[in-house]
Amino acid sequence: MSFRLLTYNIRHGGVGREEKLARVIHECSADLVILQEATRPASVERIAQLAGMEQCASRKGESLGFLARRKVTKYDWYKPRVSRHAFLEIVPLGWELPVVGVHLSAVHAAWTERRRRYELRALLHSIKAHEHGFHVLAGDFNTLAPGELLDFRKLPHRLRALVWLSGGRVRWRTIQMVLDAGYTDVFRRLHPDDPGFSFPTWDPHARLDFVFTPQRHHFRIARCEVVRTPDAVSASDHFPIAADVELDALAASLPGTD
Repeated sequence: MSFRLLTYNIRHGGVGREEKLARVIHECSADLVILQEATRPASVERIAQLAGMEQCASRKGESLGFLARRKVTKYDWYKPRVSRHAFLEIVPLGWELPVVGVHLSAVHAAWTERRRRYELRALLHSIKAHEHGFHVLAGDFNTLAPGELLDFRKLPHRLRALVWLSGGRVRWRTIQMVLDAGYTDVFRRLHPDDPGFSFPTWDPHARLDFVFTPQRHHFRIARCEVVRTPDAVSASDHFPIAADVELDALAASLPGTD
């Protein structure tokens, strides 16, 4: 038995694109959807209704929200002082599986990459209680993984100017920090030769959306894919990422199970 997790940046609250977003989510048969830019609760509720989700939660002005096929055990936002966006922790009903939704600061520049590192460090400190158990980090990290390149010529002129003003080069260190903290980039583990571009949908050239698990639990993610359905191309500027968590393996490792 598996549990399907989706992480999806729905862009500007999803306003006016609720039906398309709901179709993308429904076609994925997602059990839990971590949303970024879910800043309009009315739109999030509409997407949940159209996608057949039993529960949803979001806050006006907050980026992180979620949709769940059945009610979750608990959820909560927490915002370290240095973070632009609050993180969101959710525990699906019946499983001791914390899922942490992430949305780090945007814009490709040297100083924003430093900010993302501060945010990531604060997140890892906040979830330190989970470090020895199975959990998932998923969301829009707004940065590149080690060894991956960004063609700055594809950036809008204003963003190219920011890169130039910050030294003309960005040292992409945030994802390396996640890896150094003992996590596995599950998409890259499963697809070593696939660029996995998730942004932007009309001209994909950057992988900004990630799913991580602790290294010793990486085998519990059986599948991780970029969802590139026709509706997904026009529903948002990000493609969603779907990951299948093997619950049988998870259940076998829980206290009190045989």
